[in-house]
Amino acid sequence: MPRSSTPPGPLTAGRPYTHEMVVVHRVFRRESALLPRMVRAVPDGGAARAAQVSAYLTDYVGGLHHHHTLEDELIWPLLRDRAAGAEELVARMEEQHGRIDSTLEAVAQWAPQWRHSADSVAGQELALALEEHRLALLDHLDDEERLVLPLVREHLTVDEWDLVGRRGLENLPKDKVMFAIGAILEDATEEERAYFLGKAPLLGRLAWKLVGRRQYAAACHTLRAPLAGEAGR
Repeated sequence: MPRSSTPPGPLTAGRPYTHEMVVVHRVFRRESALLPRMVRAVPDGGAARAAQVSAYLTDYVGGLHHHHTLEDELIWPLLRDRAAGAEELVARMEEQHGRIDSTLEAVAQWAPQWRHSADSVAGQELALALEEHRLALLDHLDDEERLVLPLVREHLTVDEWDLVGRRGLENLPKDKVMFAIGAILEDATEEERAYFLGKAPLLGRLAWKLVGRRQYAAACHTLRAPLAGEAGR
């Protein structure tokens, strides 16, 4: 998905800055594309590497589930109450969440077998399930950004919107915070980085600058290094 040099939609006082969600969605777009590649890059019987990728897959699924739960609890009910004619659109969003959950059930069927055996057949089935998941996810993200975020901007208050972001961080383990920040900032423009880091407390910004950036880079190298040779295959 191409990035513009400046965030679409002005940061307007008194209205939710919904472009935040677009930046967060980029994380799910990127990682849902990388995961099937990571699985396929594990050699048959490579149990240690399979365990590593499986741990990240677990984090991804948990993060996506939490993200969608917040929407179910904090956004859809408000739109139903306030936005005229939003009932059909909210039902569509909920149906898409259900479809995504169904694709993750298929992922969950193959992931344990592959994690324990690193069997290439199980790995191929898992990769295919992840690709099906990505198709359903992209349909949902596209619709949400195009159809839902304009309604959120119009019908939710800044405090209601900010609550979604705060709740998104509540259940995040402390040892995952720097990775989460790095994942959001990785594909962000300079303006978007400045906005997100500007929302962090001073200690958080210092921790990112002094430690977090290196931690995130090292984690990405560990996860993605086996993909580097794909182009030459």
